[in-house]
Amino acid sequence: MSRYFSEDHEWIDVDGEVGTVGISEYAQGQLGDIVFVDVPEDGKTLAKGDDAAVVESVKAASDVYSPVSGTVVEGNPALADEPGLVNSDPEGEGWFFKITLSDPSELGALMDEAAYQAFVAKL
Repeated sequence: MSRYFSEDHEWIDVDGEVGTVGISEYAQGQLGDIVFVDVPEDGKTLAKGDDAAVVESVKAASDVYSPVSGTVVEGNPALADEPGLVNSDPEGEGWFFKITLSDPSELGALMDEAAYQAFVAKL
């Protein structure tokens, strides 16, 4: 499985044609305590960069963008009852949605973990 990051602080783990998307630990730290998450519906078609989900924290509400184009196959059902999963495990159990990639070449525009860490270090 390969993990990629966007400049908007989303991550995507790719396994075959399906990617699992969430926000990075950096993004979670900037938002603070997450109190609500609205994930996309199954079957929703997203283009790269589209608003895919909404996350609300005690500080602000923020959009989560799709790092790739494709069709949502699953929103994380656990986040409806436990949005705090994004606080405790933003790059694991706090994932937002799974998407079938329609154009895997889009992954080439994303950063690997080392490049993302260097990007965040400059912020």
